[in-house]
Amino acid sequence: MTPHELHLARISNDLFNVALFAYIASMVGYFAYLAFRREVLRIGAKAVLMFGLAAHFLSIVQRGLAAGRVPWGNMYEYSSLLAFLAVLGYVVIVEGRYKSRTLGGFVLMFAVLTMAIAVSFFYVGPGPLVPALNSYWIKIHVVAAILGSSLFALGGGVLTIAYLVKDARERREAAGPAARPPIMGASIDLADPPYYAPGADDPVGATGSTDGRGILPPSATLDRMAYRTIAFAFPIWTFAVIAGAIWAQEAWGRYWGWDPKETWSFITWTIYAGYLHARATSGWKGRRAAVIALVGFVSLLVTYYAVNLWIVGLHSYKGF
Repeated sequence: MTPHELHLARISNDLFNVALFAYIASMVGYFAYLAFRREVLRIGAKAVLMFGLAAHFLSIVQRGLAAGRVPWGNMYEYSSLLAFLAVLGYVVIVEGRYKSRTLGGFVLMFAVLTMAIAVSFFYVGPGPLVPALNSYWIKIHVVAAILGSSLFALGGGVLTIAYLVKDARERREAAGPAARPPIMGASIDLADPPYYAPGADDPVGATGSTDGRGILPPSATLDRMAYRTIAFAFPIWTFAVIAGAIWAQEAWGRYWGWDPKETWSFITWTIYAGYLHARATSGWKGRRAAVIALVGFVSLLVTYYAVNLWIVGLHSYKGF
């Protein structure tokens, strides 16, 4: 690498660290907002999140300039972009579209874990692509895979888990106080204090709640958010699988060979296809659909981590 490229790489690493610590600070701020219901905490957390998002974007750009190629050619770079798109998806979809402002801490927890694993175990300096990835298809197939993965992580992971937590609480509340197990001998209501009236520190519209109480939005709202996010991600993932098959024909002379990465990508596709089919034709909603979505999220993690690191195949390297 030239001195200029080394300088760009250091800038990228510094910006990555700035983004990581900004996400951690913002995550703490969002959780503090849940605990104390002070609007100033949410505003501060959102400001730090946006600062971290800008630093993260610049880190990705600088990485690409240092490497002289697209900045998603190995697991470190893929993980960084995955975390960036998950946070961006939260800002655009959850806060922007649905006006729900109490889930930021959970999304940022996913981003922080993804980035921490990337910098701790996957980091390599910027350099040329391995021969198997040196194709224009990396700009098509991998971009679609990253975008689909980030949306599946948001909808099938964070939003689905939040739904299951909220649904369990609503069921206990419907059963009455006797159904709530005491904690250390005392009954603690995590939903207290309830959402404040409009104009107070925590307006009803800011939380996305329609039932007037609870830390999280109503389970029906979370279920709908998860479903629409997964429905948006599914055709993108479908395109990624098809583009990967075309790339495989160009690289290895066959469209499909049941390589572990191909197989698990298809398994993930099948699970989410089943999820969407069950909702569209059988009217599945709520916990049954959420279980399928969560299984799909686990399959997505296997597709990314297990296949790339531990399962022997054509994709068994820290690239794709």
